[in-house]
Amino acid sequence: MTDVVPGRFIPFRKADVVTMCARAVDNEERGSFEDFAAVLASLLHFEFHSRLEALKGAYQPFNPDADTRTIIELSPDERRAAQRRLVDEMTSLLDDANFEPISRAEVGRALREESLMKLRLEVDFDDFDELLFYRRGEKAREETVRTWLGLRERTVRFVSYQKVLVYVQFKEAGHFEQDEREDLAFEPGSTIIKLFQDVPKADLEMLFPNTEVRMRRIDKLLIGLPAVVSGIAIVATKLLASLGLLLLLLGFWLGFRDEPVELDQAALVTLGAGLGAVAGYVLRQFNKFKNRKIEFMKALSENLYFRNLDNDAGVFHHLLDAAEEEEVKEAVLAYHFLRHAEHPLSLDELDARIERWFAEVWDASLDFEVDDGVAKLERLSLVERRSGGRLAAVPLDEAKRRLDEIWDGVFDYHHAAASV
Repeated sequence: MTDVVPGRFIPFRKADVVTMCARAVDNEERGSFEDFAAVLASLLHFEFHSRLEALKGAYQPFNPDADTRTIIELSPDERRAAQRRLVDEMTSLLDDANFEPISRAEVGRALREESLMKLRLEVDFDDFDELLFYRRGEKAREETVRTWLGLRERTVRFVSYQKVLVYVQFKEAGHFEQDEREDLAFEPGSTIIKLFQDVPKADLEMLFPNTEVRMRRIDKLLIGLPAVVSGIAIVATKLLASLGLLLLLLGFWLGFRDEPVELDQAALVTLGAGLGAVAGYVLRQFNKFKNRKIEFMKALSENLYFRNLDNDAGVFHHLLDAAEEEEVKEAVLAYHFLRHAEHPLSLDELDARIERWFAEVWDASLDFEVDDGVAKLERLSLVERRSGGRLAAVPLDEAKRRLDEIWDGVFDYHHAAASV
């Protein structure tokens, strides 16, 4: 079985993580702990709402589906600044949602490895002015595939990514005009954002918007070998007589033959039949090649259709929800384990305890983002540093009081009104 490397993603819902922690809390405190988690989640939700507005604002100049008017036209420099702001926001959000970047080396391996779709795909990375390629969640899978023209079956083991994000900004039109490329499947200078699910690691290249289908060697043989055999038969049965007549005509016209060639009706029929057979043969082979490529494109389109999760601005809502869930889970877990520790813990001790709990109790291997979880608790004053930098959680009632105080200060309307 293909090894799956533990990632930062916590493969449980936020509500389930709260329930899992609440089971270890005394019955009289369980409701209080759940209230603490609810207020903590509400505060983080409010923070992520402002991030959504920032993302929408940065993306507005590049949104191909916008149905609102633009009141300010951006200069080229302002557009570049907005693009950079969008990339920075996306990168930060992907990190908070515990997505991992997919390296160019991984894509290169996917291009070299055998595709589960039995396609050979090519991607020109030089088309991109900006590229973000991220994935989250790995799962080992098995599928039965047919080989030897469908006569044999074999089991293939592979790793599938549960979520994959592609963010692409294409280069401007001048790049493609310089290369004399026409009939592009995308608009130069455009920005494309797509989110996919359940993507085999060996088929990553199919997700790029400029992917082109190429014939595999086996497909060329399947088309080429029958074409050669039938071509020999055509030449032997249909073209040989016509070819002899054509050679005699050519020799007479070039002066190698003195005796003229008589073209009677029978000769013309023979010549026309031979040339027609050859033309029909060439046309059939071309159609076979074209139909084969259409089959490949159809297979690629159908595969992408069922894996596509969201596009363009809709991706932001998926990512923000995922990031918010991960942030809440990390904070709740860090607070719960610090509160129930018999003494203050170091970061490494806290990290090890949470990862061991997931592995032993919930049969889940993950790399807990302990730094991020603790940073949120410190920002909200829910943990305290002790000697040696060790961490201790404030009591539950005090934690709830502090969260309530922060929540009351989110909209300081009464204070502002009194100062007028």
